Amino acid sequence: MTSCARETVDLHDCLELVTGLARHAGKIIKSRINQKKTIETKANAIDFVTETDQEVEKLLIEGIKQKYPNHKFIGEESFAAGEKEVLTSSPTWVIDPVDGTTNFVHSYPNVCISIGLSIDCDIKLGIIFNPILDMFFRAIKGEGAFLNDEPIKVSGVKKLSDALVAVEYGSLRTEEFRNIVDHNIKYLALNAHGIRAAGSAAWNLAQVARGAIDLYVEMGIHAWDMAAGDIIVREAGGTVLDPAGKTFHLMHRRILATSSTEIANEVFPNFKHYYPDHD
Repeated sequence: MTSCARETVDLHDCLELVTGLARHAGKIIKSRINQKKTIETKANAIDFVTETDQEVEKLLIEGIKQKYPNHKFIGEESFAAGEKEVLTSSPTWVIDPVDGTTNFVHSYPNVCISIGLSIDCDIKLGIIFNPILDMFFRAIKGEGAFLNDEPIKVSGVKKLSDALVAVEYGSLRTEEFRNIVDHNIKYLALNAHGIRAAGSAAWNLAQVARGAIDLYVEMGIHAWDMAAGDIIVREAGGTVLDPAGKTFHLMHRRILATSSTEIANEVFPNFKHYYPDHD
């Protein structure tokens, strides 16, 4: 158990609760993946939100609040609606109800529910669930990482030349950002074993954890994209850093997740950098 903010949080009880909620929410997502969606835009014309994003986030937050009424929440759709929450030492659930919304809009199956629990500004628990493929990743700090209840580990690959790499172009379309991303992807593509773009940060992190991807880097994403994946990768034996090789900070909107410290140390000096406003 972990004591924080004058209350005791049993992480196994938390995991049981969000597992049930995520399974229920996953049925909603799966039932709608091939249907016509009602789409709104957020930051720009390719930054989508659907009625399913909003419905699933409401389901998850209300379900958690019933058991933990004093806990705080940082959610993608509530943030977009102007409900900005500062990360403190209080138990805080960091939620992306549909990570890979563009994939969902196009009926592409890389769609995940991502839920992390932060206590004392440290992620203690995370789940990533792809309901289309029925792949459920979970981790509690100090207890290892699992996929559908089977233990998982990172690949341990130590050189970029042996690595399968995950990258994303993101939704930002400024010339500055495009040039940075183009440079980094070109560097990785020229030197890695292969390169992939799955359209979901949570999915990319889950693939690092299970050893299918050896390196994932992205700048400009948000806390809810990374919270669950951070703890799952670490518990699978991986390395999570800021892309400049510094300590990872959940609210800084930048991540480098790798199969080893060696490959992280090889690549980060070669990146160009984008430093977005913090969450």
